[in-house]
Amino acid sequence: MNLSKLRNIGVSAHIDSGKTTLSERVLFYTGRIHRMGEVRGNDGGATMDHMDQERERGITITSAATSVEWKGHPINLIDTPGHVDFTVEVERSLRVLDGAVLVLCAVGGVQAQTMTVDRQMKRYHVPRLAFINKMDRTGAAPLRVVSDLNERLGANAFLMQLPMGEGETFTGVIDLVRMKSLYFEGTDGEKVREDEIPAEFIEDAESHRQQMLESLAMYSDELMELLLSEESISEELVNEVARKACIQQGATPVFLGTAFRNKGVQPLLDAIIKYLPSPLEREIRASDVSDPDTKIQLHADPDKPFVGMAFKIVDDPFGQLTFLRIYQGRITKGGTFVNQRTGKAERFSRIVRMHADKREEIDTASAGDIVAVMGINCASGDTYTDRQKYCSLESMFVPDPVITIAVAPTIRSESDKLGKALHRFRREDPTFRVRTDEETGEILLSGMGELHLEIYTERIRREYGVEVEVGAPKVSYREAPMKTVEFNYKHKKQTGGSGQYAHIVGKLIPLPEDADEPYVFEENVVQGRIPKQYIPSVDKGFKNSLKKGPVAEYPVVGIKMVLDDGTFHDVDSSDKAFQICAQDCFRETFRKSNPALLEPIMKIEIQCPEQFQGPVVGDINSRRGIIAATETRDNEAVILAEVPLAETFGYATDLRSMTQGQGVFSMELLCYRKTPASIQETIVADKKAQLVGAK
Repeated sequence: MNLSKLRNIGVSAHIDSGKTTLSERVLFYTGRIHRMGEVRGNDGGATMDHMDQERERGITITSAATSVEWKGHPINLIDTPGHVDFTVEVERSLRVLDGAVLVLCAVGGVQAQTMTVDRQMKRYHVPRLAFINKMDRTGAAPLRVVSDLNERLGANAFLMQLPMGEGETFTGVIDLVRMKSLYFEGTDGEKVREDEIPAEFIEDAESHRQQMLESLAMYSDELMELLLSEESISEELVNEVARKACIQQGATPVFLGTAFRNKGVQPLLDAIIKYLPSPLEREIRASDVSDPDTKIQLHADPDKPFVGMAFKIVDDPFGQLTFLRIYQGRITKGGTFVNQRTGKAERFSRIVRMHADKREEIDTASAGDIVAVMGINCASGDTYTDRQKYCSLESMFVPDPVITIAVAPTIRSESDKLGKALHRFRREDPTFRVRTDEETGEILLSGMGELHLEIYTERIRREYGVEVEVGAPKVSYREAPMKTVEFNYKHKKQTGGSGQYAHIVGKLIPLPEDADEPYVFEENVVQGRIPKQYIPSVDKGFKNSLKKGPVAEYPVVGIKMVLDDGTFHDVDSSDKAFQICAQDCFRETFRKSNPALLEPIMKIEIQCPEQFQGPVVGDINSRRGIIAATETRDNEAVILAEVPLAETFGYATDLRSMTQGQGVFSMELLCYRKTPASIQETIVADKKAQLVGAK
């Protein structure tokens, strides 16, 4: 395989922007499928939505991978979900991809989840193109969407195409690089007809071509000089500069179309191979296992030592299926490779290339490939190489869950089956957490939102035949200090033989709301007042105390512990003594810091007909929400608000009843904020009642 031709790309967007429909068209035009399914159709549904629940609900729940070929270029394509509840699917896909297509609705523009996806793309330095979909919808406004991309995402976006008509009158696009009009004909838009630009669009096309060239001139002195001297600029130079700008993640070229009406997809495929990078053009570094500060540059070369990342795990009836991105070297069926985290050598019994839920057996795969491997036992984010202690790739970011429910099987004898289901789901999804409450004995499931946990309880019923009772959702609160407190704590215990002695002096400082880390430890001990070997024990003692705070036994965040001084005993001091001292000191000091409960605040974007704006805003206010912004687009109100998670349970039903079924909303975690005193009292009282009831 010619690596310079390979493209590994993902399709990401806000809910209902048309990602899966676009992916279906890509499969059709590349010859991977011979009949297009629709997301909400009665024809068996879209190829990439292969789960029953995806087809029933018309949403994407898991990312699906496939391989296609376009004009001699192999493309590995991953279609990702839009709901924030399944954000880890987007996170792990973008972690291993070389490029992405950010899909936007021509009417909705940049929405709440678009901003989350944008942050994820920037986190992993993924170059992207933007595709403005649904150009056939009434109210389509591509220029406003481009302006949104620039203002709200800082994307340096510019149109590479111009629409011929908008909404019902959308007939095709004008290619601003070649200055040709493109029409999509045939029963499924499979014939792309090229023509001269119609007279009524020429002036507009020339003006937008000039804007495109001015945007690109920032990335090329040669293009800038030609533009200033008003000389003609070749198509090759424009493509070369656009590619360079895109790969540097400086620019976002924008394309137009309507996937549902089969228009604009083929030029987008051309753009993917023209402007997005091959594995050879991405700079990937790994950490040396023996010395994590030393970085190893990886090269997409099949002849170098093998390095790959397991980025997604799926348990199926035939065993664990592990999705693997190969960064360097090659793998062969039956070969043995080493998990760098565990140090275990494992045999890759089968290698398969995925097409949604179907698989195609292959004997070997090399650098740049995305494949699935059977027969290994690992965790999401593990690095595999062909030797012991070689290197480790930085794992993906996993957000913390925000909501918890209690589950129990209705028939006690089915507890084992429930345990198997939960063990499997926990391995597959790092944002799905399972624990047993020590006091109540309840099985608690934590996740990213109501929909996330609803999907898993439904899967327990369908896939394992276990009926479960689900308790009311509970919010994952946090505890944080409100003021600085100094401490001077001595731990002294004398028993027969050597005793325990530790003494620490310092202060507890609240961290700002937007701090990067929930806990920071700083030590300023001088002149060996506490021997160096005991200082990590003090840190460990403080860390162990963060799991349960004294207010209502929620995790502690926003805290900086500073160790300034202390004393030790030659005989009685030990790691254990300093650890116990730090734990006891933390509990006592934290109580003096006016600790408060913090609650998760969700950023909500609501779209509803304009006539319902008043009741919707009033309802948000009654839920302790703050309206951040409102705007009206073609009789549609778009409301941005910040609402405590505790007030959002059941909101989908309430919004539907307020808006006669026409309102939709999406939400994501914004931050944690101090809970009002009266509500804190209620939460603490409820928690105490639960604990008393359990005993």
